[in-house]
Amino acid sequence: MTYALGVITFVVALLLSVMLHEFGHFATAKAFGMKATRFFVGFGPTLWSTRRGETEYGVKAIPAGGFVKIVGMTPLEELEPGDEDRAFYKQPARQRVVVLAAGSVIHFIIAILILFGVIAATGDPIHSVTTLKVDATIKCVLTDVHQTSCSKTSPPAPARGKLFAGDRIVAIDGTKLSTYAELRTQLRAHPDSPVTLSVIHDGHTQLVRLTPVPVVENGQRVGKIGFYPAVEPAPVSVLGAVPKTFTTLGDLASATVHALGGLPHQISVIVQGKPRENGAASVVDIARVSGQIAQAHASIGARLASLLFIVAQVNFFVGIFNLLPLLPLDGGHIAILGFEEGRRRVYRSLGRPDPGRVDLLKIIPVTYAVVALFIGLSLILVYAGIVNPIRIQ
Repeated sequence: MTYALGVITFVVALLLSVMLHEFGHFATAKAFGMKATRFFVGFGPTLWSTRRGETEYGVKAIPAGGFVKIVGMTPLEELEPGDEDRAFYKQPARQRVVVLAAGSVIHFIIAILILFGVIAATGDPIHSVTTLKVDATIKCVLTDVHQTSCSKTSPPAPARGKLFAGDRIVAIDGTKLSTYAELRTQLRAHPDSPVTLSVIHDGHTQLVRLTPVPVVENGQRVGKIGFYPAVEPAPVSVLGAVPKTFTTLGDLASATVHALGGLPHQISVIVQGKPRENGAASVVDIARVSGQIAQAHASIGARLASLLFIVAQVNFFVGIFNLLPLLPLDGGHIAILGFEEGRRRVYRSLGRPDPGRVDLLKIIPVTYAVVALFIGLSLILVYAGIVNPIRIQ
């Protein structure tokens, strides 16, 4: 049930993001006096619609996005009498760029608002710190660096049955602790010697006495008690969340460029059936990870923050991807506008007549090829998300 709730949360957030994307196009087009005749959520057969003024609003059967119909998106479109002056392609270039870019701008705004809220409320989601809070205990202590799992000769973990998920260690042998590193230092100094931990369990402080297991690490004999510390976002103040939001956006931009650049490698990995790395992912992958986060052993606030961070990442990625200079993406239309305006200025400076608009009929085959490529990549990623999914480690 919790898993399904995580998946549903992500899907609903994605649909809302797409709706807001289309609203960005719609609102800016209306603001500039362009004619928008339809604004629908979903695709396929119409389930419900109503007309307000010159625009029909409605919901379609397939909840896979949405669309807005702006009259005269290209010169190839036939116009109704009286709509000529309000056609999109007849408006000033700057206004058309604003309308085309509005969808991506909405995605960026969503990402910024979510990131700021998450960082201000829970801390830095990218740069985390190891805490003194117990995440889980383990069955045994691995005494050999080459050992990967418990064996019959492995000593049982001293923390097993004495420390529990959610406990917070605050002191060792009466010495207060403020960082996990301090605890490690103290345990290193007490291999095979009993220690007393002060632990907050269910809101009450209690003493836990145990004996660390001696383990040789890097030629040094140290003590281990056998538990995983919780890793939490680094704390950030509300004021500090402002610059941290934008540095996090920079990290996301770098990750996005890396993901796009590594797409050929990711596809090769999928085709060869190898285990997938973090990188290119489909909606199926992201929904699955959202479900895993929802049922993870963590507080509701931590799980919600993780889910919201994923929504912010997806919005930021979609915002950048949509601006790629490829038709039929908005970035492709913006690129054509830029080319037309640049060419017009060059011709004007040379005293030559305006060369006019780009012949879209000549670009249509390229557009079809790009669409076919996108569909192919999407199908491959969806297939991989089903048979070879990315999972939380």
